[in-house]
Amino acid sequence: MSTVSVLNIKNEKVGEIDLNEKIFDLDVKEHLLHDVVRYQRAARRAGTASTKTRVEVRGGGAKPWRQKGTGRARAGTRTSPLWRGGGVTFGPKPRDYAFKLNRKVKKLAVAMAVSARFQEGNLMVLDAFSMDAIKTKDFMSIMNTLDVDNCLLVTTSDNEIVAKSARNVNGVKVMTADGLNVYDILLHKKLILVQPVIESLEERLLV
Repeated sequence: MSTVSVLNIKNEKVGEIDLNEKIFDLDVKEHLLHDVVRYQRAARRAGTASTKTRVEVRGGGAKPWRQKGTGRARAGTRTSPLWRGGGVTFGPKPRDYAFKLNRKVKKLAVAMAVSARFQEGNLMVLDAFSMDAIKTKDFMSIMNTLDVDNCLLVTTSDNEIVAKSARNVNGVKVMTADGLNVYDILLHKKLILVQPVIESLEERLLV
């Protein structure tokens, strides 16, 4: 078992907690993390780019000019891809970029990303994180006390006051334990877990 200190928002040690090695002390395989990040980013792509083919461009019913005798090249339709305003050959159409990835792989990758932050010394556990009112200044004061400027803060449930206080802070993101993912963990230097989140992670990742 690995042990980590539990702090309060005043950056004072209030206890210790044992971490499950099957989640927090795994061998990190970079290629697996890479695959999952690709999977997440591909799923987020809109894929809405669209062009019209020669069939979809309006017009083109009449032959622009007669076949012979004009001295110009033959032309059968104004919607030809060779013409300005004509259709596009092999242009983009709406599509889905997502691809399949096994559930076990995704779970393992989350555990590896968490392990990476722990092994780097960039994992912090807080006993609780609460605020009385939505105020960015107060949130920044807590971050300065914890000596953190770029972090992913993970809570057990939706905490609207904390989330709204942090949403305009550059480099900081607040999310619930259910939404914890590889991309956001790797995107931030520090991973801050509120203590009950650890139990939620064990239930989610060890099944």
